[in-house]
Amino acid sequence: MNRQTFAARSLAFALMSAASFMATGAMAAEMVVYKSPYCGCCEAWAEALTASGIVLRMENVEDMDALKAGYKVPEDAWSCHTAVADGYVFEGHVPLEAVNRVLAERPDISGIAVPGMPSGSLGMGEDPSAAYDVIAFSKDGSQSVYMEIRPE
Repeated sequence: MNRQTFAARSLAFALMSAASFMATGAMAAEMVVYKSPYCGCCEAWAEALTASGIVLRMENVEDMDALKAGYKVPEDAWSCHTAVADGYVFEGHVPLEAVNRVLAERPDISGIAVPGMPSGSLGMGEDPSAAYDVIAFSKDGSQSVYMEIRPE
């Protein structure tokens, strides 16, 4: 894919995502993204959310394990960054459509996560064969598949 095609597709995706937010009223007041000061992929994820119209603030945190434990993110769902918006936790490279869905539907969960750092997830490079699950986690510690990301 050349640069012009990539730029055009990125712009189209950002505009469609922003329109989706406006149509659903799902826009969060502000998202706070907590990340290690030594991680760069978190910046790519945050840039994609910002391009879609989400207002966010980045905060560097030295002890991410303590932060994740404080937000009761299950250890097996941990990733590199933790974001919080409108009472929900977004752990790792959660796709934009999952963020939008949570903010629009407001399910009775604590948050969603993409465990680890799967190749092709938002902020982790383009990989059309990317396949991974977005996990919902609840206050009682239960987990379930919230969304499946599969190649078309």
